[in-house]
Amino acid sequence: MAVEGVAGSELVKVVALLGAAVVMVPVFRRLGLGSVLGYLSAGLLIGPFGLGWFSDPQAILHVAELGVVMFLFVIGLEMRPSHLWSLRREIFGLGALQIAVCTVVLTGVAMLCGLPPTTAFIGAAGFVLTSTAIVMQLLSERGYIALPRGQKIVSILLFEDLLIVPLLALVAFMSPLPQAQVEGGRWMGVLVGIGALAGLVAAGLWLLNPLFRLLARVGAREVMTAAALLVVLGAALLMEIGGLSMAMGAFLAGVLLSESTFRHQLEADIEPFRGLLLGLFFLGVGMALDLAVVAANWPLIATGVLALMAAKAACIYAVARITRSPHADALDRAVLMAQGGEFAFVLFSAAQAAGVIDGVANANLTAIVVLSMALTPLVVLLVKRFARGGGGPSMEGIDVVDGQTGSVLIIGFGRFGQVMSQALLARDVDVTIIDTDIDMIRSAGEFGFKVYYGDGRRLDVLHASGAGAARAIAVCIDDRAAANQIAALCGEQFPQARVLVRAFDREHALELVALDVDYHIRETFESAVRFGQAALEALGVGAEEAARISEEVRRLDGERFDLEVAAGDVRAGRTLIIGNTAPATPTPFTTPRRESQRLDGAGEGAPPL
Repeated sequence: MAVEGVAGSELVKVVALLGAAVVMVPVFRRLGLGSVLGYLSAGLLIGPFGLGWFSDPQAILHVAELGVVMFLFVIGLEMRPSHLWSLRREIFGLGALQIAVCTVVLTGVAMLCGLPPTTAFIGAAGFVLTSTAIVMQLLSERGYIALPRGQKIVSILLFEDLLIVPLLALVAFMSPLPQAQVEGGRWMGVLVGIGALAGLVAAGLWLLNPLFRLLARVGAREVMTAAALLVVLGAALLMEIGGLSMAMGAFLAGVLLSESTFRHQLEADIEPFRGLLLGLFFLGVGMALDLAVVAANWPLIATGVLALMAAKAACIYAVARITRSPHADALDRAVLMAQGGEFAFVLFSAAQAAGVIDGVANANLTAIVVLSMALTPLVVLLVKRFARGGGGPSMEGIDVVDGQTGSVLIIGFGRFGQVMSQALLARDVDVTIIDTDIDMIRSAGEFGFKVYYGDGRRLDVLHASGAGAARAIAVCIDDRAAANQIAALCGEQFPQARVLVRAFDREHALELVALDVDYHIRETFESAVRFGQAALEALGVGAEEAARISEEVRRLDGERFDLEVAAGDVRAGRTLIIGNTAPATPTPFTTPRRESQRLDGAGEGAPPL
């Protein structure tokens, strides 16, 4: 029985959608297949060509497209106009080159699959328009959107969103129908589009910020959320009226608000709706796969999916390499963008309405695009696992340390190493940085840092890194045993250099003292003391008094540490009672101090700090 007939309740449909997502997505994520494939499979299962609980996937897709719209709005909030301008070469240069090459090649591939030239061109043009929703979701799950490699992909996606407008105009010109039926005031449509774009920019520059300032004074939280939704949906509607991409309108609205003081609040307000609607969009795509069409034309559809995906991936890889992207980045971009996208449905429907293609071609091309979207997360996973099984990450573009002569050698460039290096770089100190994490080295290079590949536990690597001439060696890795090994090696082989080591806790610090390192710092102690000082100030304690108490905590901790060093036992300092750290005149929020209270909870059984 179809869900539509169950008590005539629309609520049953909502429960079915949420239930399918809640069951399928965790299962697919558990299997390592990702949430996108889980949503697509759930949609296929409950759709008209699965269990038949829903009969109109296009209606769901139309609503769920707002998830893509909101995603682009959030991305726009992260892109200030100056940053967007800096990406102009990627958007209009790299994007145009990739699309031109892919369109020509895919048209030829489609013709080889047996499609007429006109249908082949429409199919190729639609397949070139990558799925913004799927690629953005995969980039977001990886945390790549803010990285330069992610920014290039985002730039190409933006150009593809812009491309839908001239493609729809081209379809109208290709139409064999009488001009009166297809023209519909083409120039008027162009003017309306330009007017809608100008209206959105004007509203963003002069209306949006005053509006949010006014609402902030009112102080109604729910009104701010409603205003955020109004901005996103209003921008999308304005672009749709102008015949442009709704997602592009939301993106521009986000860019115009990217320098607003309300940017973070807007992002927080939109986020729950974005995630839910984006999941609903993937469900709708899964429902749209017509299994009857696939079964009736499976040789053409199967060949088309494999051939078009392979050809598009090859073109993207070639363009990326020509534009000097590393092999790993080029391969990643090719795999992520090898599918068709949601704008292809719009193009195919417009082409059928204009008489450029027939209904059968529309159904076949739509099935090819939907299958390519469904296969992309799986292909990404397979390529990732194949790359791992093939000998690890590619070393292309990675320089192995050899003959460096910096004044300071930094071993390990994770978060700790990145922060500590900033003071040295700010004083133009000549540093050499080595690490063994290839992905991190490549990412650091994209941000302007030169990091060499090298394992600091090997004496030959230390010599190649210039440890013999360095004035200081900073060991910043997050491996305790390896840090001790490097510290001991440096102390024995390079006496001219001061050895500084990141300590993980109190016990590790004692081990480093035994190794006679020149300097160590417990990575959490100082930040925790500063955090406690900030907490005191938040409770009304004066800044000077809070600083005095923090300094007293440091002094007593140092005394306790000296006792531990002398005794050779981390428990030796646990008898140091700090009753004298209480203020002489308790502040209103303090409670009476018990005599048994000890520093940092360091009583019997307390863990070392």
